[in-house]
Amino acid sequence: MSRVGKKPITIPEKVQVSIVGRTLKAKGPLGELSFDIPEPIEFNLENNVLTFSRPNDEKKIRALHGLSRALSYNTIYGVKEGFSKTLKIEGVGYKVELKGKGLLFSLGYSHPIYFLPPEGITFEAPNPNTVVVKGANKEVVGLVAAKIRKLRPPEPYKGKGIRYDGEYIRRKEGKKTTK
Repeated sequence: MSRVGKKPITIPEKVQVSIVGRTLKAKGPLGELSFDIPEPIEFNLENNVLTFSRPNDEKKIRALHGLSRALSYNTIYGVKEGFSKTLKIEGVGYKVELKGKGLLFSLGYSHPIYFLPPEGITFEAPNPNTVVVKGANKEVVGLVAAKIRKLRPPEPYKGKGIRYDGEYIRRKEGKKTTK
């Protein structure tokens, strides 16, 4: 069996989980999220413990087993504690500041870029070179962080641009002159 799919999910005290049809709904301090459990996967909610099982060992169903459990866990964990991604900005003159709910980037273009958050996402800018994206939905947090990174991806020669915290940028050697 799937190692991930076999693990039971213990529902925290501050989170209320209800199952309507094949939809798992979680409500907690950070909001409300739902997840549709795929058709062949079987689930059971008893005594604040959610377990998943599968009817057979076909390859597609084995994959859905672990995926369903992981996405359900992310839904429950997201409404309790939330997720965050940190981005670092490197480069001379590159900076970010919080303006209202959005972010104002200076990234070496001829104009500043104003980035508004989608619903359920909040930004923090602890210093001019760091952005923290926070939210309850892990998928949306990752998507917004990727869109911010895409504004000025890191380049391989000097490492300038926006990168994830902890991301390694493979550096290239510059042009050599021959004499």
